[in-house]
Amino acid sequence: MTYKIGMCGAVCVAALMAGGAAHADVTAEQVWADWKSQMSLYGEDSVSIGAEETSSGTVTVRDVTMSFSDPEVTVETALGDINFNEQSDGTVRITMDESYPITITGEDGVVINVMVTQSNLEMIASGDPDAMNYALTADQYKIALVDVVDADVTFTGDVELAANDVQASYVTTVGDMRETSYEGSIALLDLLVDFQIPGGAGDYVTAAAKYNGMTMAGDMTVPLDADFENPDSLIMDGFAVAGGYVVQSADFVVDINAEGDQFAASGSTGLTTFTGEMNNNTLAYDASVTDLAVNAQTSEFPLPIEISMAEYGLGFAMPTGVTGESADFGINFDLVELAISDGLWDLFDPGNVLPRDPATLQIGLAGKAKALFDLFDPEQAAQMDSVEMPYELESLTLETLNIDAVGTKVTGDGDFTFDNSDMQTFAPMPAPEGEATIEITGLNALLDNLVSAGLVPADQVMGPRMMMGMFMQNTGDDQMETTVEITGNGEVKVNGNRVR
Repeated sequence: MTYKIGMCGAVCVAALMAGGAAHADVTAEQVWADWKSQMSLYGEDSVSIGAEETSSGTVTVRDVTMSFSDPEVTVETALGDINFNEQSDGTVRITMDESYPITITGEDGVVINVMVTQSNLEMIASGDPDAMNYALTADQYKIALVDVVDADVTFTGDVELAANDVQASYVTTVGDMRETSYEGSIALLDLLVDFQIPGGAGDYVTAAAKYNGMTMAGDMTVPLDADFENPDSLIMDGFAVAGGYVVQSADFVVDINAEGDQFAASGSTGLTTFTGEMNNNTLAYDASVTDLAVNAQTSEFPLPIEISMAEYGLGFAMPTGVTGESADFGINFDLVELAISDGLWDLFDPGNVLPRDPATLQIGLAGKAKALFDLFDPEQAAQMDSVEMPYELESLTLETLNIDAVGTKVTGDGDFTFDNSDMQTFAPMPAPEGEATIEITGLNALLDNLVSAGLVPADQVMGPRMMMGMFMQNTGDDQMETTVEITGNGEVKVNGNRVR
């Protein structure tokens, strides 16, 4: 359900909130035809029009409603009247009602009523019929909860998302596919939540967040005959999306009282970025946030929770379609300079034995692999379930290994290739060939500190020390290194000594 409604919503928002500047002439009829073409993506029964009125240079469309549904939810919106007016410079000005309702009905009968408000919306269309451009500005674009109706119970509260000082551009080109691209900015994005929990004895939820300096850009491809009633086939039919956003900074607060438990938190972030890509060949995601600081308190924990980090990031990329060629894949995780308050440290290290410097954990893997199945093809789902690995691994590189915590530092790198004609030597994986090196500093001191802090019994560190002696070689004062090599004939060597 979420997947399908999300796809529909992306196209709907693009159709209603977008634009870019061009200088070729277009007519009101051509712009309205472009809107109807986009609306037709939801199916013939998804759009209702009360009347179309055409006069010299003007098209007025009255009582426009849209709806889309699946077995779990139905979404209906009444856009009201839409006017298309030709301007003297060859463009078309589009005006809509300042507000319109959205009704969401769940399969359990719960109805959620939402109101969308567009303050000082200005939308201009230009270009030509096969390459339509839109330009949009608005003082504010707000989505607010009206109420939630569950049988004879009506719930109200303040829940709203407001985009302030909106500027956006949207370009659509029609060929074998409908190609769209967009870019835009929001000076300030406000989120507000403030309501009493129905049936609770004074229970409530309050939250607020401000996102400053948001910019976004992306591209989308939609098949001309896209079947949103069958979302599983959309990507295989050519649906593709790529884009992202940047937020310069953000602040948030939250306060929850539910069933006698209290939770409150506040925090801030610096630069936040997100990029994503999804099509029938690639699935990729990359997100990061800098200068994150959180301060939280809960009635279930006796101390305030204070956490900060310089950067947190997560990303991955993988091939998703059969192309006959190997493709890049990778995963990366970054947690840089994580710091926690002394009160939390004291819970497990009251003697202040362990170094409390900010901790860092970074790992990055990259390689090449060949997809053996089209992962988005529902007809191949059963075949994928019957195999252990839907990929043919060709290479793997350890690009980043950086662990720096409690006085110990671990770094490393490595590079391996894989022979897929040999699935026996290292079954069930293909035979690898390559080398990896790991360097560790401060491990002996860490073991000593764990014993001194009472976290590990003294007799339990003998085993790790023996393993270090067997598989690592000293390179300095509490510095060790180990190199693992796998040769083409299946031998495994550790620091030059054959172990297999």
